[in-house]
Amino acid sequence: MHPITLYDFPLSGNCHKVRLLLSMLGIDYERVTIDVVKNETASPEFTRINPRGQVPFLVDGEVRIWDSMAILVYLARRYGGREWLPDGPADEARVMEWLAVAGDELLYGLARARAVRRLKRPFNQAQCQQEGRHGLAVMESRLDHAEWLAGTRATIADLACYPYAALAEEAGVSLAPYPATRAWLGRVEAMPGWVPLLDGQPGNR
Repeated sequence: MHPITLYDFPLSGNCHKVRLLLSMLGIDYERVTIDVVKNETASPEFTRINPRGQVPFLVDGEVRIWDSMAILVYLARRYGGREWLPDGPADEARVMEWLAVAGDELLYGLARARAVRRLKRPFNQAQCQQEGRHGLAVMESRLDHAEWLAGTRATIADLACYPYAALAEEAGVSLAPYPATRAWLGRVEAMPGWVPLLDGQPGNR
């Protein structure tokens, strides 16, 4: 019996970032697929488990956590130590800055633009793409002179930002103008324990 259960959806970048950290930490877990396209997140069975009705959702014994960022923080603190989430005030704040980018420009930009194309969601694609480009430009400004988004080694900041940046082409946003970001994507993918999105990773980087 697995001590950890992850409710997720294979096409979701937010779910992918959690699977990445679980894999990189070497944690055994059970996956339960909730089909977002079929609206299974709104089913009575799932909302009894997670009243928010979203994936990813993590169950670790008596601990139950929704939201990909919260799950990353929990797993890093519980199983990863300071390497994945430093506990110094300034260093931790730098990680949180990038979690904010992941939950704002990348989510409302790249993720939603991709959802228009992949899931036929009714967002303003051009507006989402522009927001996504802004997020990538912010990343590029950091990665132009640093290997990782926060600090001198990979943290949950990198895993939080990775999936939707890696999926930018699926959002209709070219990565060609962001060479430092493309190099960083390669560094993340070279890390021990990296796993691809279950739907497959985009190419042409």
